[in-house]
Amino acid sequence: MPSRSRPSARPSTTSPRTSNGESGSPLLALIEALPPERLRHAFTHASWAPSRADSYERLEFLGDSVLGLAIAEELYERFPNEAEGRLAKVRAHVVSRQSCAIVGKRLGLGELFAGHAGEVDSDELHRLAANRNVLAALVEACLGALYLEHGFEAIRAPIVAAFQERIEYALEGHVDYKTELQEELARRGLAVTYAVTGVEGPPHDRRFTCVANVEGETVGTGHGASKKAAEQAAAREVLEKLAAS
Repeated sequence: MPSRSRPSARPSTTSPRTSNGESGSPLLALIEALPPERLRHAFTHASWAPSRADSYERLEFLGDSVLGLAIAEELYERFPNEAEGRLAKVRAHVVSRQSCAIVGKRLGLGELFAGHAGEVDSDELHRLAANRNVLAALVEACLGALYLEHGFEAIRAPIVAAFQERIEYALEGHVDYKTELQEELARRGLAVTYAVTGVEGPPHDRRFTCVANVEGETVGTGHGASKKAAEQAAAREVLEKLAAS
């Protein structure tokens, strides 16, 4: 087992911004601006903390709820006609450990973690800083620290912005509105077809518009960064109209 030693009592006051970190992220800016004691707590792993209460685990517990509320509120406001089950499905994907780990890596929290580690075996530190579970825990711990420092409303928008890609990913890849619509229409003896009606933007930043036609009538229109995403959005609109009818 690699040797480990307790970090020095004086936390690092540097805020290294690495190539992995998003320099324009409001959430990262808030994290880096936390007081030294909050940062130390958020980036202290249980294996080198004097006690588990001194590690980031308690902040992680709090941050998990903060993240869940921020994403739930965003989905509730963004999709006023969505059923509870569908909203819960999207939220579960967005706040998952895998999703948090992806956001943590993008923000460069592994590097910040290493910068606040003190005298810890380098091999162990490298392993921990790249570990998905650790990255996910760091995200939630930082959210817990930010909540204690600023309250919920001040950090809600930065959280949503940091997880925006994960929301889109969940909507495009994990909530299959097209299949749900097909099944619902089949029960009514109807069928749906899709058509691309517009493509805008340069090759690296396309924006597609698709329509969903039910029995030859355009019932839903969707927009997205891909044809698949636009079709999913169009199907979602049709489902909303069916639910309201």
